Amino acid sequence: MAATRRHFLRSAVTTAVAAGTVTATTATAATAATSSASSSASSSASSGRVSENGWPISAAPDDGGSVWTRPVPGTGFGVEVAIGDVETILVHVVRRFHYEIEALRPGDVIGYRTPSTTKGYETNHASGTAIDIRPDCYPAGVRGGFFAPQLAVVRDLLADCEGVVRWGGDFTTPDESHFQIDVPPASPEVKRVADKLRSWNATPGDGAGVTRDPQDTDRRSAARALQRRQVA
Repeated sequence: MAATRRHFLRSAVTTAVAAGTVTATTATAATAATSSASSSASSSASSGRVSENGWPISAAPDDGGSVWTRPVPGTGFGVEVAIGDVETILVHVVRRFHYEIEALRPGDVIGYRTPSTTKGYETNHASGTAIDIRPDCYPAGVRGGFFAPQLAVVRDLLADCEGVVRWGGDFTTPDESHFQIDVPPASPEVKRVADKLRSWNATPGDGAGVTRDPQDTDRRSAARALQRRQVA
């Protein structure tokens, strides 16, 4: 834990908090096209296996399947995730981390991983439904890599996702870099939360990149309630 925190000090990277409004992004037609493409890809690209969370595993990213490299607005890089609703949700996680915890650079976020390199919860990477953020700084098996204000942001962004995303820091054996979709493909919560986040992104003053107060009474209460549900 001490070594991980020293890394933050050595890096001299200050927390990047956006102080403006978010401009409107995806138009309704584009959103519909993306959702349609996601459904089509999911039905045609599966290897026949599913990841631990029940989503279809893809043989490779960017190869006609359901997993593609998608841009993360405001960061200058992309991440390999399942397109459509999953993309909207996981990109939201990455953006809030980037703006409110620590500025991220290309290579800091790992999305898709080939099935042969994964097991257990790691197989969720092979379906494009999990990401690792700076895994070298938050190694599996080590707890306490975040300072208290950073941890409050993690809890707050999880509350944004209303239980659809689970954090590896809550696993019995922690993996603090890891965030995964924690509901099956048939869950209506995936679309509902993704639609909410798209609405935020299209509304100036909402969405990732806008300064939020994780210590706000209502937000903190929601974050704590979710934590009680998700801690292993």
